[in-house]
Amino acid sequence: MELPRIISVDDHVIEPAHLFETWLPKKYQDRGPKPLTAGIGELAYVAGKYQITMDPDGPPTDWWIYEDLKFPYKRNIAAVGFDRDEMTLEGITRAEMRRGCWDPKARLEDMDLNHVEASLCFPTFPRFCGQTFAEAHDKEVALACVRAYNDWMVEEWCGDSGGRLIPLCIIPLWDIDLAVAEIHRNAARGVKAVTFSEIPTHLGLPSIHSGYWDPFFAACQDTGTVVNMHIGSSSQMPAASPDAPPAVQASLSFNNAMASMMDFLFSGVLVKFPTLKLAYSEGQMGWIPYALERADDVWEEHRAWGGVRDLIPEPPSSYYYRQIFCCFFRDKHGVASLDVVGRDNATFETDYPHVDSTFPNTKEVALDHVKGLDDETIYKLMRGNAIRMLDLDFDKGLTFPWSAKSAAAAAAAK
Repeated sequence: MELPRIISVDDHVIEPAHLFETWLPKKYQDRGPKPLTAGIGELAYVAGKYQITMDPDGPPTDWWIYEDLKFPYKRNIAAVGFDRDEMTLEGITRAEMRRGCWDPKARLEDMDLNHVEASLCFPTFPRFCGQTFAEAHDKEVALACVRAYNDWMVEEWCGDSGGRLIPLCIIPLWDIDLAVAEIHRNAARGVKAVTFSEIPTHLGLPSIHSGYWDPFFAACQDTGTVVNMHIGSSSQMPAASPDAPPAVQASLSFNNAMASMMDFLFSGVLVKFPTLKLAYSEGQMGWIPYALERADDVWEEHRAWGGVRDLIPEPPSSYYYRQIFCCFFRDKHGVASLDVVGRDNATFETDYPHVDSTFPNTKEVALDHVKGLDDETIYKLMRGNAIRMLDLDFDKGLTFPWSAKSAAAAAAAK
């Protein structure tokens, strides 16, 4: 079988040290994020949270220093190129990383090695949906940082890739009007994807049930911008006992995606915005059949007291099949349940450069998952559904709105 070249809907980028020096307006640079190489202390993992300290005698690590935040890069988020037993929580410098983590030209080379044609990358230092800037004290600088990150993402990271690196932007989560403006600003230059929190209330933000986010959802629907929600984009991963090892959290990570999807299915958001597209990233899909069965059962059997009798006119699963995409990379149970998961709803990811990444063996992993499936379904899983989800020009022979851009556009951001 010749596997179609993959379009990965969930990868990650390690931000280059020059990002804010290049893209943040000069008047904000003294208050903006600054790169630093310094020693790191021993990491502790307590109740689902990492406790990190600087230590001048510790291993050299690349950090971002921003207001009172000290953010280090760790091996498990830049894991490609290391042996499995070396993918630890130790600090790491960019010089020690595989260059494709932070260099777009090297990333394209690694994609070629890995049978990947195109890639959508989530942030690292801003965190999965821009929480870093939402938590900042000085919101004027934070807004400038959001815009600077998006300018770098569109113009530099994706700009010279010929459309192969697909821009994924962030929004100022703390102000709905600014968020809407940022959606329109980026859509005007061809951006089709934004990252959002799976569970905003965990960030101290209004819930999707409140109506607060409706202008944001309307802007995304109007511009064809896909709302991408990565596990952990609520800054809170599922855990059991407070002293459980990180492996428990890793095994339960899909729970956030499942909780978020139930939230949306019973919120009325997908009723109100019938062409809005949601995408769940790194949540896998083997859990989806029962989640949909349970949601439909609750809708049917518990409608008198469940609070959704007049809010959700059709079975919740109908909105899933119409508007929600999932993705997978190691999930044979999900593939075996594809008729219920939805052959038009599932996409593929490589998770480069995280510890879960299938690089450089993604083709072999994918082939092992899709063996026995028909060619049309394989095409949909590997690229077709991603093309439709993100309204990409692949397979049409067209150009990408951002593909002619370059870092020279940084001058316009000043």
